[in-house]
Amino acid sequence: MRPAPLSARTVLILLTATAFAALLSVLAVQWCRINGWTDPQQHLAMCYSDFPLLFAERGLADGAFPFITPVAPEQTMEYPVLIGAVAGLIAAVIPGQGAAAERILAFHDLNHLAVIGCWAGLVLLTAAALPTSRRRHALLVALAPGIILTVSINWDMWAVALGAAALLAWGRHRPVLAGVLIGLGTAMKLYPLLFLGAIIVLCLRTGKYRPLGGVVVSAALSWLAVNLPFMLSQPQQWRLFYEFSSAREPGFSSVWLALAPTGWSGETFSLLSNGLFLLCCIAIAWLGLAAPVRPSTAQLSLLIVGCFVLLGKVYSPQFVIWLVPLVVLAVPQVRVFLIWQAAEVFHWASVWLISAKITAEAGGGDFGQGHYLFETLYGLGIAAHMIALIWVLGLVVRDMLRRPEWNSGRGSDQGSEPDPLAGPTAEQPDVFTLPGFRRRLASQEAGRD
Repeated sequence: MRPAPLSARTVLILLTATAFAALLSVLAVQWCRINGWTDPQQHLAMCYSDFPLLFAERGLADGAFPFITPVAPEQTMEYPVLIGAVAGLIAAVIPGQGAAAERILAFHDLNHLAVIGCWAGLVLLTAAALPTSRRRHALLVALAPGIILTVSINWDMWAVALGAAALLAWGRHRPVLAGVLIGLGTAMKLYPLLFLGAIIVLCLRTGKYRPLGGVVVSAALSWLAVNLPFMLSQPQQWRLFYEFSSAREPGFSSVWLALAPTGWSGETFSLLSNGLFLLCCIAIAWLGLAAPVRPSTAQLSLLIVGCFVLLGKVYSPQFVIWLVPLVVLAVPQVRVFLIWQAAEVFHWASVWLISAKITAEAGGGDFGQGHYLFETLYGLGIAAHMIALIWVLGLVVRDMLRRPEWNSGRGSDQGSEPDPLAGPTAEQPDVFTLPGFRRRLASQEAGRD
């Protein structure tokens, strides 16, 4: 049974909360809006954004349109094509020419407004994807500190909103539309592609191969439709994102920073990161097929995205946006969400302090003995982020292995509630499972009897 549509009252409450949080997100970057985005001050004020930097340095201020206008290598956008399209379109509507302060501010503000619109859509999509009894939890997405503080750093919210729309389309039994949205989202950022892993596991478990083919094929075709013109017309610009991702060294908050002194190349770290992530995906697939109760789509998606984040070569502060809606969908305990968000806010602050140190030293400045405190806080911030996220993922795994009435992905306070994002796999019998945990559950039940 599909959840009831959102009521007008629910929509009004959620949009009002999002508008309030959006105002806070503007206030959070007000120092930079007034004083400009300069180093190291923007890091100390914790209001850094990629928008002003890329507008000035990627030719956008001079009228270049990413992936269409030929530019020098150093002006190529190191992003997928749809982010380039959004950046180019917004830059095109700003009057004037050049990187004047008022044009930089206008570019930032228009992009900030656009991601706020995506944020509002994400809140409503999350509410629609939640069980009816838990729709109030969409307020956590509307008011999440992690979103308030990072939404205007980059264009991630575009991909997150498309990914949420894809999950909802799948939950509404529209696999082709879900695939199209995944393809478009992947043309923004890789994040939505990871949802295919959860869908594959659930379709294998229930034998629903036709909708699986529909979502995979439509995702591939929509991604190709967006990318192919630029692959043919501007191959060097198009390749840069993938080459950059492979060659870059470990960056902010990556677990691989511990091995940076080895001098290994970025490609070596990519091999290690991708290899371990593949092993995690295999383990998640095994868990999804062996769990005594079929996992929810959100549970599997959160495990996959969480492992991707933990093992990636960089964890930029705004990547927390990827996780917020999935944690709300998969873990219904508000207390868990708030503790995790507190850790992420601490990590966010520690990143800007270490960034201030780095940029100050690059400009010949010196914080004196204070830089030791910044380094310590940064290390603690990384540890807090990783420990908190591993804890959340551990709770999801625990719930997947417990008895049906305890499975929090179904709503721990409402018993075994159907997965609203199951889509074509909803109410289907299992046709392919692995026996390990099912036997364990049976032996436990026999022991109670």
